[in-house]
Amino acid sequence: MTAAAPSRSLPRVVAASLIGTTIEWYDYFLYGTAAALVFGKVFFPHSDPLTGTLLSFLTYAIGFAARPIGALVFGHFGDRVGRKRLLVVSLLLMGGATTAIGLLPTYDSIGVTAPVLLTTLRLVQGFALGGEWGGAVLLVSEHGDQRRRGFWASWPQGGAPAGNLLAAGVLSLMTSLQSDAAFLSWGWRVPFLLSAVLVAVGMWIRLAVDESPLFKAALAAQQNRETAEQPPLVSVLRNHWREVLVAMGARMAENISYYVMTTFVLTYAVTHAHFGKQSALNAVLIGSAVQFALIPLFGALSDRVGRKPVYLVGAVGVGIWAFVFFGMVDTRSFGSLVLAVTVGLVFHSAMYAPQAAFFSEMFATRMRYSGASIGAQFASVAAGAPAPLIATALLKDYGSSTPISVYVAIAAAVTVLAVLCGRETRGRDLAAIDEQAGREAQSADAGAVGKPAVA
Repeated sequence: MTAAAPSRSLPRVVAASLIGTTIEWYDYFLYGTAAALVFGKVFFPHSDPLTGTLLSFLTYAIGFAARPIGALVFGHFGDRVGRKRLLVVSLLLMGGATTAIGLLPTYDSIGVTAPVLLTTLRLVQGFALGGEWGGAVLLVSEHGDQRRRGFWASWPQGGAPAGNLLAAGVLSLMTSLQSDAAFLSWGWRVPFLLSAVLVAVGMWIRLAVDESPLFKAALAAQQNRETAEQPPLVSVLRNHWREVLVAMGARMAENISYYVMTTFVLTYAVTHAHFGKQSALNAVLIGSAVQFALIPLFGALSDRVGRKPVYLVGAVGVGIWAFVFFGMVDTRSFGSLVLAVTVGLVFHSAMYAPQAAFFSEMFATRMRYSGASIGAQFASVAAGAPAPLIATALLKDYGSSTPISVYVAIAAAVTVLAVLCGRETRGRDLAAIDEQAGREAQSADAGAVGKPAVA
C-alpha cells in the first residue's frame, strides 16, 4: 500500500499536542522538582532532611500508581469515542489538581491533613497523565504518513523536556528572586498557580483541532459490522500481549534514567555534592533545552534507519553513562554537572523520540489508545514511580552512588532485551493494519455464525 498523504491540519495538530503535553508535563514535573527541593520541609518538617525528601518522593511515587488506571479509562473511551475529547478532559484534570496544590495549607497549619491532601491531588495528576500521553502522540501519528511518522510523532514527546524546562525555569526564577525563607513561605506556590493560566491557553488550542481521520474511518467501519466489537482492553490483552510486554520493557531504562537524571539529581547535587539549589536547577534547565532540540532529530533519524537501532543506542548509552554521571557530579564543578545531565538526556532522547511512533505502529486504531497507553503507563509504576525513591534509599543506605548506577544499568539491560524481542515497525501503514484487523474480525464473525471465513 502506498503512503497516505499527511493531513493538511497536521502542523496544527502537532502544535496542539506539543503545547498540551508541555503544559501537562509542566504540572507533573513541577511536583517532582518541588518534591526534591521544597515539600520535605513544608509537608514533612519534623523529619531529618534526607528522610523528609524520601517521604516527599513517596508522595511523588504514589502519583504513578494512578497512571495505569488513567491509561485503562482514557484508553477505553479514547478508542470508543475519540482522542480529542479525552485530551480535553486530561488537561482540565491535570491543571485543576496542580492549581489546587498551590493553594494547599502546610503541615504547620493543618497537620497531617496537609500531606494527605497533597497525595490525593498527586493521584489526580497521575490519573490525568496516564491518559494524556497516548492520546497526544496518537492524534499526531494518525494524522501523518508512515514516511515521516517518527519525526512528527516525536514532537509531542518534546513536551516532556519543554515542561521540565518550564517547571525548573519558573522555580529557578523564584529561588533567584527570593530568600530561602520567602520561597519556602509562599514563593513555591506561584508556579503551581500559574498552571491555571497555562491550561486556559492549552484548552483554547486543543479545542480547535480535528479528530483523527483514521479513528473516524475505523469507527465507521465498526458501525457497518453486524456484531459488536470486543472492549479495547480485551482485544489488546488477547491479541497483542507480546507488544504490550515489549512496550513495557522498552520503557524501563527510558523512564528510570530520566527521573534519576532530572529529579533525583536535584537532591543528590544539593545534599551530597553541596551544590546550591540554583546551580542544580540551572543544570537541568540546560540539559532539558538541549533535549528539546534533539528529540525531533532522533525522531527523523528513526524514519531513516528504524525505530529499534535508535532506541538501542539510547538504552546502551544510558546504561554506560550511569557510571560516569555521578562521578562528574561529585567533582562539584558546575560545568561537569551540566555535562553529566546533558549527555544523560541525549541518550534518553534516543529512546524517547522514536517511542511514540514505535508504540503507535504496534496496534490497530480501535485498540491503539489502549494498547499504547497500557504498555507505557503500566511500566511507569515499576520504573519511573520508584526511581527517585529507590535512588534516595540507596544513597541513604550505602552513602555511595555506585548502587544507583547499577540500578540504572540493570534497567538498560531489560530495555535492550525488550527492544531486541520487538519487531521493527518503521514504514508500517496504519491503514493497512486496520484493514488486516478488519479481515480478522470478519473471519471471526463468520466463524461465530457457522459461515466460511472471509479471505
